Amino acid sequence: MSIVYGASASPFVRKVRIVLAEKNVPYEHETVFPGSTDPEFRQMSPLGKIPAFRDGDRTLADSSVISAYVERLHPTPALYPTDAYDYARALWFEEYADGGMVPVFGAKIFFQRIVGPRFFGRVTDEAVVEKAISEELPPLFDYLEGAIGTRQFLVGDGLTIADIGVASPFVNLRHAGVAVDAARWPHLAAYVRRMHERPSFAALIAEEAPQFS
Repeated sequence: MSIVYGASASPFVRKVRIVLAEKNVPYEHETVFPGSTDPEFRQMSPLGKIPAFRDGDRTLADSSVISAYVERLHPTPALYPTDAYDYARALWFEEYADGGMVPVFGAKIFFQRIVGPRFFGRVTDEAVVEKAISEELPPLFDYLEGAIGTRQFLVGDGLTIADIGVASPFVNLRHAGVAVDAARWPHLAAYVRRMHERPSFAALIAEEAPQFS
């Protein structure tokens, strides 16, 4: 059975676990924190980042790489579009989440409010949090509001890696007590709610919630 290594609250670990759940692929999850110096983990993930992944004697690191591997190994249901442009768009939204959303959602809000105080004894710098919420979230939300519009999914007519990649970091905002203002971003708020109500997301949200309540 495959093994996912990483902390459950990581949006990148969550992304891989959602991909596996949507494809009904059984796996085991082992908690490993980023930067671990465990030799076995570092052999799988030389940069010390999570998640890492083991499939028999094969090992991989990086959520995008792992998700693409799982897609090729378990192609049904497809989470990557077959149309060339839609495929590229799905990858773009995944990168928008990984490179644009997570640095704000994670480091400046979730870490400040949750991880730092609870696990490292650090005092939350609310100035950093409020600046992120008031200045950095709005343009990220504006773009997604326009991208989703009245559609059900970001790309095409079904769930793709774009939706999984984008919806995953919103779970961290949820744990940190930050929600999308439905009056200002109605389409995005409805979209996030739909994604988080999917069984794959709902199960992990319920699993994680006790740590942050």
